[in-house]
Amino acid sequence: MIFAFSGNRFLIEEALRETLGSRGLSARDLPRLAGEELNGAALEPHLQGGLFGAARVIVDVEGQKTLKDVLELISQTDAEVFVLDPSGPPTRVKVYEKHGRHHALATPTRAGDVTAWIQARAKKQKLSLEREAAARLAEIFGEDLAGIASELGKLEIIADGKINAADIDRLVQLKPPGDSFAMLEAATHRNTKAAFEQLGRLLHSGEDPFKIMGAVVWQYQLIARCVALQQRDPRVSENSAAQTLGVKPYPAKKALEVARKLNETQVRNQLERILAADFAMKSGGDPQMALEQLLLELSVG
Repeated sequence: MIFAFSGNRFLIEEALRETLGSRGLSARDLPRLAGEELNGAALEPHLQGGLFGAARVIVDVEGQKTLKDVLELISQTDAEVFVLDPSGPPTRVKVYEKHGRHHALATPTRAGDVTAWIQARAKKQKLSLEREAAARLAEIFGEDLAGIASELGKLEIIADGKINAADIDRLVQLKPPGDSFAMLEAATHRNTKAAFEQLGRLLHSGEDPFKIMGAVVWQYQLIARCVALQQRDPRVSENSAAQTLGVKPYPAKKALEVARKLNETQVRNQLERILAADFAMKSGGDPQMALEQLLLELSVG
């Protein structure tokens, strides 16, 4: 019997523990095969039953490509095989579904999806968490569901009453990572303080100034193209923009958000400033100073 799990790694491990717990078992007590030690020869002895009933084994196939011998064994055995397969390709999923159960665990990636996941988890833990507080956690941790779960566990112990965004800032004591798109948006919308805050977060997290500038150049070129798209079709969607520009929907969405408040003249002037700052950095100028000067120039129009 196969019990297979695919999707987000944290959710997979959590679902495994819950499944084993419902059967009176613990993951610590079962053999686990993964990586180089996972092959048919190594797995076969763990599939042999004994005096105490059917054999049980955890098989972690993450990163594995050639698994023909393993799949043949687990599809023919009477043992209980708990398969951890984050990628869950269709060919393997068919085997899991034919010979057991497959649990596809949805992986929230967009900020709104992560926020909804946090709210649902908080409700399950009987935590009174305002939506703004959930959104703040999503902003700080991104797709790090394990980190979010850890913080919710801490809040469950120390929080008293309804939890708002200010409580998250006070109790979590972590700043969200910097966002170069947010930095550009703030600067081009003349919010210098917010732009410098985003730059500070990026530098504090160890981002290389040249890498930041590279992202700024690419992102602003995307913004310029979005301004042109919106001139042709003011109601252009992020999916349509993504298809036209040859990028994924998320960067297209972020570029459109910035582009909505810009015109062609502004874009040309700001793109010239960005390219001049990029040239200055590559010509031996102080990288951080060049970025700071650029943000000031973008903020004044």
